[in-house]
Order: sequence, then structure tokens, then C-alpha cells
Amino acid sequence: MEKKTIVCISCYLKGYDFMDEMHQLGNKIILITSENLREKNWPWHAIDEVFYMTETSPSVWNLEHLVHGFSHLMQTRKVDAVVALDDYDVEKAALIRENFRIPGMGQTTHRYFRDKLAMRHKALESGISVPEFTAVFNNDEVNSFADRVPAPWVLKPRSEASATGIKKLHSRDQLWETIGRLGDERHLFLLESFKPGHVYHVDALVYDGHIKFTSCARYLAPPMQVSHEGGVFRSQTLSRQSEEFATLETLNKQLLSAFGLKNGATHTEFIRGQENGEWYFLETSSRVGGAHIPDLVEAATGINIWREWARIEDSLLKKKKYAPAEPHTFSAGLLVALANSKNPDYAGFTDDSVEKFLPIENHIGIVYKADSDEKILKLLDEAAEKVTDNFLTILPPQDKPTA
Repeated sequence: MEKKTIVCISCYLKGYDFMDEMHQLGNKIILITSENLREKNWPWHAIDEVFYMTETSPSVWNLEHLVHGFSHLMQTRKVDAVVALDDYDVEKAALIRENFRIPGMGQTTHRYFRDKLAMRHKALESGISVPEFTAVFNNDEVNSFADRVPAPWVLKPRSEASATGIKKLHSRDQLWETIGRLGDERHLFLLESFKPGHVYHVDALVYDGHIKFTSCARYLAPPMQVSHEGGVFRSQTLSRQSEEFATLETLNKQLLSAFGLKNGATHTEFIRGQENGEWYFLETSSRVGGAHIPDLVEAATGINIWREWARIEDSLLKKKKYAPAEPHTFSAGLLVALANSKNPDYAGFTDDSVEKFLPIENHIGIVYKADSDEKILKLLDEAAEKVTDNFLTILPPQDKPTA
């Protein structure tokens, strides 16, 4: 079988399993990453060539330089696919594909998976409920929204990942003061009604326009809450037989079909409103979930999303059929928290249900696996209490991500 050349773009240390699997499948890997990640633990055994970009700010590259550099690369190499390994790289990869006519998601579709304003409009057009929202381009429209929709509101960057840069606002004065501080970057934000409720994430694999695998879980401490208030990040998988799983699976299928995703991994978030139990779409992305969610999914199902995504890409390039393995049906839980030491001691967390301790510097990270949802919830609650009492440290929220 002909060896294919895949360019992986990542401004964060991501995708070890993806690149390793692509290598094992007999392909050539070219990595384009940030200069400040030169010494990181990339899967060097799987990477044939690496090129570095200078960051103009965290996660941001000069896109004109990227295109020029890629044009030189293309002169002596035939590139078969370009893959974005992180949310911040989706735009970069789409730009490269468009410029050099490489198959895959282009700049029009990529906006539905990167621009929170575009994805809300598309969801609404497709009959999927979203929290009330508005662009903040026009003063009258912002005031009309504030008249119509009661506070609190959240002001969100249109293109940041996770809860980065989100501001919760409680009054019109606070709203206009915050918008005023945005200056010329005002158009990069949107305003949305704050909906209290439980937040869920759906992690899926798509091949030839069909969803081949779905995992659903509920955040016990939502990312926005942890980002702004500190605390212990926790998530627990849902039983595949539950009503919530069935609803989320249907909503996710409707969403990805409307957004036009043909192939790859996705991470999508929904919220179930506390007041009325209604489901609302929050955001989606055409990549593997962060915060060690792939470890949670693998513990519950036996499916490694990074490696399956690589197998999808390999199947497409080599015109083979793809089918994932049959998933297991365990319950799993994930806990991650910022710790007060570089390498915290896990001695107090030993339990037969620990699937793995995550080796993250300055963090506590634990993945649990069991036959019972109740046992997983009990373990997560007990561990969160121990972390809070003995290990937890809290940093103020950042408006911008750090590499």
C-alpha cells in the first residue's frame, strides 16, 4: 500500500496517539507546531519531519507566513491530508486546504466548528434550540437584547476554546463597561443568555457522513465554573441505556448533519436547562475533546478516539472501509484539578476502580472505571473532597490561553 503523507498542525502538545497510529499504519507524518514546543514530548519515532512557527501571541501564528512556508514544503513533497490537532488549529488547516486544494474541511464549513456566532445561527436555522444570543456589532441590537432577555448574560469570544475569555455579566452597566473595554476587538464576541443547568459533552467519530461511535457524559463541575471560580473538574459517562444518552445522541446526529461534517472526531456540548428541562446546544468542534476527556471515553468504552480518528483518515486516503470496534459498556469518571505541588502524591487515592493516574505536572488527574454509575459518582465526590482539603490551588481566570 502506498505511503501517504499527512501534515499535522498543532499549536499545543496534542495528538500523540493520532500520530503514533498513523505511523503504525504505514504513513509519513509532517508536524507543524510552535517554536516554543520544540523540546516537548512529541512522538518523535512517528514524525518524519517537523517545522516550527513563531507565535505572535499564544496559539496565534502569522497565517501569511504559514501559507508561504507551506508553498515551499509542497514544492518537494506531495501532501495527501492536513489535520488540525487542536481547536486553535482548525482555521489554520482549513486555510491550507483551501489554498492548496487539499481534500477536507474548507473555510466555509470550518466556521461552524470554530466561530461560536456562526454555529449558533446554523443550529437555530436547523431547528436546534440555543440560548438567546446576539452579535455585539450594533449598539441598538445589544440594547434591544438586554431589554428582551433578563440578566445574567455571558459575553463569549467567538473563536476561543473551552471557557477561555468568557465573562458573566449581571447588569446593563456592567455589560456596556465590558464591551467598551473590548475596543476594536468588539466584533470578535457574542452575547448570550446564561442558562443554569447541567452541561453535557458528546464525543463522536464520523465517517462518510455517518456517526460511527458516540460517547455521552455529564460535567459534574462545568468547565466555565472551574475556569472562573476554581475547583475540581469532574465528568462522568452516561449509561448507553439512559434517556439522557438517547436524547443527546439524537441531538448530536441532527447537529453534525446540519453542519456538514463528513469525517473525523467531534466534541460537542449541550446544556439541559434547570428551569424547564429543555436541551440547548452550546458549542461544537471538529477535533478530539481536551482536558483528558479521551481517557474518560477509553475507560468506559475501550475506544481510543485519537487512534480511531487516525484509522478514519487512513481509510479515506487509502479508499478502505472503516468500522470501529464494538464499545465496552463500563461507567467511568474523570477528575482533574490544579495542585499545590509539581508531582502530587496519589497514595491517598488508591482504589481498585482507578483506571489510571494522569501524569500532569502541577495537577491531580484520575480516571475511574467501574460497573456502577453510583460507585463512580461516590469515588468522584470523595476524591474531590480530598483534593479540595489537601491539594487544591486556584489561579485567577485568564482572558487568553497560555501555551
